[in-house]
Amino acid sequence: MAVKLTKNELKTQKDQLKQFQRYLPTLQLKKQQLQIVIRDINLELESKNSELLKMQNGLDDWIAVFAENQLFKTDLRLENLVRPESVVTGTDNIAGVKIPVFRDLAFKDVEFNVEDYPLWVDTAVFKLKDIARLRALVKTLQIQVELLEKELRTTSQRVNLFEKVKIPEAKENIRVIGIYLGDQQTSAVVRGKIAKKKLQGAAS
Repeated sequence: MAVKLTKNELKTQKDQLKQFQRYLPTLQLKKQQLQIVIRDINLELESKNSELLKMQNGLDDWIAVFAENQLFKTDLRLENLVRPESVVTGTDNIAGVKIPVFRDLAFKDVEFNVEDYPLWVDTAVFKLKDIARLRALVKTLQIQVELLEKELRTTSQRVNLFEKVKIPEAKENIRVIGIYLGDQQTSAVVRGKIAKKKLQGAAS
């Protein structure tokens, strides 16, 4: 885009350059903060996924008793006793990004007659609820990463725009306008001297 070669435009370009240079460190800091938080959440995600895998593998000891589940009437099976209702979350603000924070997983209150089940069912229900809670936590952490990575992409694009386009462009415009105005001033001085000599020549 062609730039106007005027003093007003020179001032505009200098003001813009100051603005870009003042805003850039804030963007760079935000980018750095987002990168650190994303790394920390990914580490937590890795840890919780390992924990989830251990809990699921721990059910292997229960395979024999869980097989009994298939012998129950359809309405008495374990999946009917463990029924997640809603994920309870709060919110946090990371570098201007609102993210969900896992609080708990609420379950539907299911009443059952203990006489309808063998003794192991109570323990099985607790284990399945723990696994469901951990899955909900993992899902919430994944959402956090998605939201923060989206913001990181936007922030990185802005940093690149300022560093590689806006600031160099403003500096170049200032240089070009400065050269032009300098040349204009020099030409004006030269013209003034020529005019003065002509006037002196005419007077003598």
